[in-house]
Amino acid sequence: MADPSSYRPKPGQIPDSPGVYKFRDEHRRVIYVGKAKSLRQRLASYFQDLSGLHPRTRTMVTTAASVEWTVVSTEVEALQLEYSWIKEFDPRFNVKYRDDKSYPYLAVTMNEEFPRVQVMRGQKKKGVRYFGPYGHAWAIRDTVDLLLRVFPVRTCSAGVFKNAARTGRPCLLGYIGKCSAPCVERVSPEEHRELAEEFCDFMAGRTGTYIRRLEARMTEAAEEMEYERAARLRDDIEALKKAMEKSAVVLADATDADLIALAEDELEAAVQIFHVRGGRVRGQRGWVTDKVEAVTTGDLVEHALQQLYGEETGDSVPKEVLVPALPELVEPVQEWLAERRGSNVSLRIPQRGDKKALMETVQRNALQALGLHKTKRASDLTTRSRALEEIAEALDLDSAPLRIECYDISHLQGDDVVASMVVFEDGLARKSEYRRFQIKGFEGQDDVRSMHEVITRRFRRYLAEKEKTGEWADGETGLTEEDGRPKRFAYPPQLVVVDGGQPQVAAAKRALDELGIDDIAVCGLAKRLEEVWVPGEDDPVVLPRTSEGLYLLQRVRDEAHRFAITYQRAKRARRFRASPLDDVPGLGETRKQALIKHFGSVKKLRSATIDQICEVPGIGRKTAEAITVALAQAAPAAPAVNTATGEIMEDEEYATDAESETTAGSAGEPVSAGSSDERRGQER
Repeated sequence: MADPSSYRPKPGQIPDSPGVYKFRDEHRRVIYVGKAKSLRQRLASYFQDLSGLHPRTRTMVTTAASVEWTVVSTEVEALQLEYSWIKEFDPRFNVKYRDDKSYPYLAVTMNEEFPRVQVMRGQKKKGVRYFGPYGHAWAIRDTVDLLLRVFPVRTCSAGVFKNAARTGRPCLLGYIGKCSAPCVERVSPEEHRELAEEFCDFMAGRTGTYIRRLEARMTEAAEEMEYERAARLRDDIEALKKAMEKSAVVLADATDADLIALAEDELEAAVQIFHVRGGRVRGQRGWVTDKVEAVTTGDLVEHALQQLYGEETGDSVPKEVLVPALPELVEPVQEWLAERRGSNVSLRIPQRGDKKALMETVQRNALQALGLHKTKRASDLTTRSRALEEIAEALDLDSAPLRIECYDISHLQGDDVVASMVVFEDGLARKSEYRRFQIKGFEGQDDVRSMHEVITRRFRRYLAEKEKTGEWADGETGLTEEDGRPKRFAYPPQLVVVDGGQPQVAAAKRALDELGIDDIAVCGLAKRLEEVWVPGEDDPVVLPRTSEGLYLLQRVRDEAHRFAITYQRAKRARRFRASPLDDVPGLGETRKQALIKHFGSVKKLRSATIDQICEVPGIGRKTAEAITVALAQAAPAAPAVNTATGEIMEDEEYATDAESETTAGSAGEPVSAGSSDERRGQER
């Protein structure tokens, strides 16, 4: 491990101007490439105290043995040179996007005498028009098959074309009208090129004009009583409309844009791109990247833009690029994109309307891609076994932890404090074993105390079950209820994982010690740096970034967090929608809904007599009296206000909202006050 001070340049040697720098290791291999508005300020940041650097940056500077730089005149030149060097040297500490497959494009070879329509992958060639990328090659072939009826462009290979020209007989497509057969001179090269141009115009989104032109020709043929030609034009129009239906309209007709969304955690990021041309989604692609350096979302966006447009020119770079966050230096990136396109490019974050809605769709795709990437490992038995073995080795366990329980605390600024327990057996989630807790021992925000309470309650139940069954001396008979279902807390884990660092781990260990349990291992996974903490140790266990064991612990921790925050939101939603009827003893949800349905609102129920309440099926006189007393004691709720219009909503509307929310809550997605962004920022 090198000492950065051994190769640190003298302050006067580094110019205070834009440039690109390279870190090299002891073997002269380039391990990192970066750009800077001021080389002096940026490079100085790498040579500060190592304890103040991000762990990944610290690893990079201690791996390097030298640094060098190149001065450029503008920030745009720095961006271009950085991209060139990253492509040339493939540095190990730069963000790398690894495409999960080679995406197929619909290509038209306009650089040939007789342009050909075909599926192409790999590097793009000069003089070829590309459309896509598409998710599957068959999607391209289906589209082309529909369009060849209207635009009978050549699709055959060079060998087939030459053979047809030699024999004077076209291929089958020429006989059935899906090729204009330039090989046997049915059309001239100029006429065939015009067909190819029209095909490209249609694929580029200029569809409305062409269809209107065909409709006018069809009407003209019908008026002249050329019904066969009119029928063919009618079928051509239907074929074009069917091809257009394969890509839904999502934005205004004239919109050409790329939408880029990101889903990331501490170690990886997934990028998804939707290509919109002529208002329609024409293609989609995505990558997953290792975050081998300390990068922000804006940095990831910049790297994605370099990856997308580094080799593109002209119309391949759209007029508009929509992103979730802007790079730190927006103007140079926009200028670089404009140079590649040849005209201005708008780089911005969508704020409202259809574009923001479509961006949310792209974001969901990115989240699914990242989740799928992480769970692919979980579906493989060998990988799961290796992950458990790595955890056992890292934590010095006697055997692999076949049952792992993870605990997380969730609250909203100290209110509605809840906890979750999730269970993974053999590396897979066991959702039937999940449990959730309300913190009852105290009020307020104290994650450490809450963790101690939850662990104590869970393992006190375990000890009670163990005592009942006499150590399960007669096999598995003590592990099930009378109806055959497993007891709620009968199975002990081999490993307890808590979401947090040293304080939470110490609290969990203390709870187990107080109960006399010494055969269950405890560890914690801290979110910020994904460090594994064990009881009684001042330093964390750092698992390798590519460790399957770390991936499994992350999945367990993230699942516990998801389960906890879902419960906390549902609990908060119920509190926000509390009703005076909740205080009536013995009045369940079914009868409450029957009362609201009968009277229409709480306001009308409050003014009803006891006899009128008794008319509701299932409500007796004693219950009706209790309802009357509860409603009389409860102060009327403040009127609800429609925040969009400022209108005061009547109780009838409130009742309808409450009913719909009860339904939503039962589906696991409760509705609560405040925007989702506000809640996310305050929730833990």
